[in-house]
Amino acid sequence: MESAALPRPTSPAGTSPLSHRIVLATGWSRAVLAFLAGACGALAMAPVGFFPAMVPSLTVAVWLIDGSDRATLSRSGARRHLWPTLRCAFGAGWWWGLGYFVAGLYWLGAAFLVDADKTAWLMPFGVLGLPAVLAVYMGLAFAVARAGWMAGTGRVAVLALALLITELLRGVLFTGFPWNDLGMALGTDLVLAQGAAIVGLHGLTALTVLIFATPATLADRRATAADGTPGRVVLLPTVLAAAALAGLAGFGALRLEQGHVGAVPGVKLRIMQPDVFGDGSFTYENRDALLHKYLALSDRATSDETGGLADVTHLIWPESPFPFILSRDPDAMDAIARALGKDGVLVTGAARVDGTPGSATHPPRYFNAIQVIGRQPGPDGGGAVGDTYDKVHLVPFGEYTPFMAVMERLGISQFVPIPGGFTPGQRHRLLHVPGLPPVVPAVCYEAIFSGGILPPEEARLDEGVILNVSDDGWFGHTAGPYQHLAQARLRAIEQGLPLIRAANTGISAIIDPYGRILEELPLGEAGVLDGFLPKTVAPTIFSEINKFIPIIVASLLLTHIFNMRYGIGRRRA
Repeated sequence: MESAALPRPTSPAGTSPLSHRIVLATGWSRAVLAFLAGACGALAMAPVGFFPAMVPSLTVAVWLIDGSDRATLSRSGARRHLWPTLRCAFGAGWWWGLGYFVAGLYWLGAAFLVDADKTAWLMPFGVLGLPAVLAVYMGLAFAVARAGWMAGTGRVAVLALALLITELLRGVLFTGFPWNDLGMALGTDLVLAQGAAIVGLHGLTALTVLIFATPATLADRRATAADGTPGRVVLLPTVLAAAALAGLAGFGALRLEQGHVGAVPGVKLRIMQPDVFGDGSFTYENRDALLHKYLALSDRATSDETGGLADVTHLIWPESPFPFILSRDPDAMDAIARALGKDGVLVTGAARVDGTPGSATHPPRYFNAIQVIGRQPGPDGGGAVGDTYDKVHLVPFGEYTPFMAVMERLGISQFVPIPGGFTPGQRHRLLHVPGLPPVVPAVCYEAIFSGGILPPEEARLDEGVILNVSDDGWFGHTAGPYQHLAQARLRAIEQGLPLIRAANTGISAIIDPYGRILEELPLGEAGVLDGFLPKTVAPTIFSEINKFIPIIVASLLLTHIFNMRYGIGRRRA
């Protein structure tokens, strides 16, 4: 059935030669253009962080959607149909998303080479399969945008709204995977990322599309003159987009210049980065050697002014550094207690078990946890576990296997060899550590979820610290650990809280509430990192109203789109 005519994609006076070629592209040339444009956008992510790469990426995206109706025309010039046009837009979006996610997530392939004999054959599913699934979100965004497409700058707002919605869905559906959200094009740059203190990651997503897709309108021209001379290029929208980017940069620079942060008194941090992944030593048989290495490294004197653990108040170890259940190993707990001394505290990632092996009534359940360990009272007191946080947001195929029975028949298992996989914690909660303000725990990739690390009852914290323990060793010396750090850092800016990050192979860091890295241990280096704990700054606008920001941003975009489509402002004028 023929549809009502879809809105024309560009102004009637025509387009530039470059945009004209992209708009009219069909078949494989159209798919390749979309793939390359998406891959170009991935250059805006860490570690490259070249945000101008989003300009050609999103500009081409707009032109591809412009041409979705033309690409469905038959050679005889048959009338356009709604569903073929939307399918064509979806296809362009899917290829664009495939390029974006393959270029941005290629490093996932390194995880399949850790135990190559068992998992190397699955590498194509990780490097191409996951991006192919994630690209569906981009395809949906392009199709939804095409359904509401219009001429001029209004179509940029339509695309921004569609991508905002699908990026929100990507962070929620099927447990969510918001890695490299488009907003990180701005969030990776420290100065531009300051806007997250107001609008958060999702607000940055809308701004990314609005700013970097607007140059597509340079191909639009005003009405052709009576003598047939092409109309003038439309410059104003791009000038306004550049002004918005400059304004965001100015705000960020001013915020960083005026952002002076003191230290929490009485707290001296030490982060231990063991760098033990992938060398074959991480086995139960090497438990004593590993623990000795951790304690020796933790007690290392880093300068003439430092005396090892003697003057450290809080020692931080990374995610699950033990090939055994620490809390059920009294010898290991006592060794840690002796090293800490009377007043020291260890905060460490650790696997935790609840239940009894072989029990039918209370079978064991394993949790990926953060545990607080101190010394029991008394001169001979051993180690004792204080508070514990169990990771809520588990990594599919990393820490648990969806549809496990089916997957095991296919020879697919999770990377972490825990019987039955980890069990998720019941809810996000604060971690109580003696001598520290309230701790917001985030195990591994929990730190990439904007607005999702605080407990539901805690809209904001007047004081506190984010603690991110991780093990990025699965991904080697690739872009993955840098992207993880950039996304965790944005949580500090959003919430106005300092961030302590301990990663097995790096990158470990102490980050202030403005996202400035105060101390850092580079990727692939064993060592310790000493530093103070920065104070919390005044609650950010994001921390006050973060649940409403996507609604506010979407409402503003809808208002602009409605005004552009129906010309309410022009009628009043």
